[in-house]
Amino acid sequence: MRELRARILFDHGRRPGFARPDGTYGDDDDQGLDLGAWHFIARREPDGPPLGYVRLCTPESTDLFHSRVYLGSERFEQVLRSAGIAVADAFEHSRLVVEHRARKLGLGLYLNALAVAAAHHLGAKAMIGVSGTKDGQDHFHERFGFRAVPDTRGYVEQYTEDVVVMVQRVADGAGECTDLVARIREEFPAIAAAGPSRLLPRTSSGLPAPVGLNDRGADRDVWRPVLFDPGHASDVGALSALLASGEVREVHDTIDDQLTELVRSRDPSCVDPDEIQRGKQEQLAGLAAWEYGTWAWYPWSQRLVHVLPREEFRLVRTDRNRGKIERPEQRRLLGKRIGIIGLSVGNSAAVTFALEGIGGAYKLADFDDFSLSNLNRLRAGVHHLGVNKAVISARQMFEIDPYLDIEIYREGLTEHEIVEFFTGGNGPIDLLVEECDTPWAKIAARERARELGVPVVMDCNDRGMLDIERFDHEPDRPLLHGRLGDVKSVDLLDLSYEEKVALLLAMVDETRISQELAASFAEIGRTLSSWPQLASGVALGGALTGEAARRILLGEPCASGRFYTDLDLQLRPERNTAGSAV
Repeated sequence: MRELRARILFDHGRRPGFARPDGTYGDDDDQGLDLGAWHFIARREPDGPPLGYVRLCTPESTDLFHSRVYLGSERFEQVLRSAGIAVADAFEHSRLVVEHRARKLGLGLYLNALAVAAAHHLGAKAMIGVSGTKDGQDHFHERFGFRAVPDTRGYVEQYTEDVVVMVQRVADGAGECTDLVARIREEFPAIAAAGPSRLLPRTSSGLPAPVGLNDRGADRDVWRPVLFDPGHASDVGALSALLASGEVREVHDTIDDQLTELVRSRDPSCVDPDEIQRGKQEQLAGLAAWEYGTWAWYPWSQRLVHVLPREEFRLVRTDRNRGKIERPEQRRLLGKRIGIIGLSVGNSAAVTFALEGIGGAYKLADFDDFSLSNLNRLRAGVHHLGVNKAVISARQMFEIDPYLDIEIYREGLTEHEIVEFFTGGNGPIDLLVEECDTPWAKIAARERARELGVPVVMDCNDRGMLDIERFDHEPDRPLLHGRLGDVKSVDLLDLSYEEKVALLLAMVDETRISQELAASFAEIGRTLSSWPQLASGVALGGALTGEAARRILLGEPCASGRFYTDLDLQLRPERNTAGSAV
């Protein structure tokens, strides 16, 4: 490992301390830390050359920690005390190094996540380490929730750069990598018990799977973009490091065209090119074009996109809503938080809401992963197979508006998460869209919504049936219009399949469902794998729930009830208003 680090970090002489003339390595000086530490090595094949490495040191070696040597014992212990952490609860990770050709695969991200997850599993209350600043290592660690300790930055001869001490409190999570770290933490006992083994499994076809592209790598879990503000020096450094990392597959910069649209949306009568150019220069206020706005990094697609600042972006993006949704109404809608349970049919609602600007914040809940049979109705691609549906929806929404506030619940709506979903996290929800198939969740969600005065909207995906329950106006309203009597969610935890079907039929009113859906229930498990659903019906559901949600959130007339927009009826000959063609 010392040889690998010397070869990579020596960097053709840029860091001379890593490869000495006498044949020793810079890392030889702290080899005492190697004893008793965890060492994670990545190779393409079990006996192949190492591609990457990271070390995790435990509290037993605290006296030798790099951060302690760098800070001195007194300052080191004071830093931990300030974070509310005992010295015996601190772990240190260090020596992360990845071959240049493996960096594009995201190997460094996975290795670092593995070290952090191991520390969390082994009982760490905090992690501490020394990060370089020249190549953005400090910003890389920020992605894992590490924060620089003030007044610890200093020059280190061996590294020929400034370094800074960074601390992560386990209780605060692992930043944007929290989900990845949590998953590896659960798997760590099996990884450790296996000894030398594959850290990254092969794909089902047997081919080696690089990190971020396999069915168990970071790509399944990443759903939130990273936003860089060129107005902040730290963001400029992080952006430069990202561009130098080789991870960026595509840079998409249309800021000049967006500025033109901004000028025109503020003054539609402005058509003179010179006048438009003056307006753009006034907007830039002396900044270079690349310094204006936000750079949004989408890790799942490896795209870096340049967009207008938040307010200007939204002004232009929803400009064509005017005439139907005026700007004061747009601002009111953006101030609302919407919960969506069930992201198959609910995906259409989520994407429609994001497109139309109905809500600026969302909570998405679904326990299910996207499968091949979902491709008949859910707007996604074959590259999403195996990815959680809430993750897919969040990605799609962030690609429409990178400034959204989205929280996801990958276990769906559970007994443990229901309070958090309605009132916790970043704030309480103002409206619920319920589209799940689980009877307990359907009733439990409505019980909580009625208690809190949250209106509920549901699309049935059959005959365009839209269900609205205005618990915000009617706190004593029976759930599902009283169709199930005084049923309680606690009574629905252990239903048989037959009981579940009977309950769902009662919910939707089996006397009003389409003939096709009615006939399908008897065939499920015999000639049908599940009840039929079509993309056209799901798309219609997104439109109907969007219309109802907008009216409710803006205080427009929208009463409780059940409403049908039956396309079979709407397209009958007697509904034709054009008459016969001559």
